[in-house]
Amino acid sequence: MTATAALLLTACGSGGSSSKDNNKIAGADTNGTKTSASPSPSSDDGAGRPKITLPGDVQDVFEGWKAGDPKTDPVLADAERRIDATNYALSQANPDEPSLGFYYTGDALVGAAQWVKQAKDAGVVLTGTTRYFNPRVNIYAANSATLSYCSFEGRAYEKSRKTGKINKDPVTNDSYLLYTTRLEKNDKGVWQTNALRSDRGNKACTP
Repeated sequence: MTATAALLLTACGSGGSSSKDNNKIAGADTNGTKTSASPSPSSDDGAGRPKITLPGDVQDVFEGWKAGDPKTDPVLADAERRIDATNYALSQANPDEPSLGFYYTGDALVGAAQWVKQAKDAGVVLTGTTRYFNPRVNIYAANSATLSYCSFEGRAYEKSRKTGKINKDPVTNDSYLLYTTRLEKNDKGVWQTNALRSDRGNKACTP
């Protein structure tokens, strides 16, 4: 994987929590698993969530992100929207994308904006499909939660903004990442990510 591709596809924020469960995932490319794709999940709770619609060449696929639990599903839904917001900002090369500030806060927001700016400065945008799976939520206080999840980014690529050329790297264990995040629910009821870490090639996510 090229240095630019690693820059584009891996978000590293400060102050993240580490996953407590690093058991290997059997069959990461699961069959028969329900998936959801962008646009982001809708919400009518009055929080004013921005509508995020990814461009046609970018797709986020979420496996197992609706557990049917009224406590954890809102955390998962806002985390899904945060991921879509990030990838939308990457696809547009726009570190000032307003939805970033809606779903990130604190150091995580600073890190996300810097990450998008670095990709912009490198002259690349995101294209392709990213798969997110095995989410695990821990609500440890009324307005505080941690979320870990895996991603497969071997079908997501960097594309030159100038030429449109797509750089495709071979799929390896480094195409799989473990993300660990911390979220806080704000006064509007939005679960904002305030810390995020990623670990490329983590055995909890590789097949």
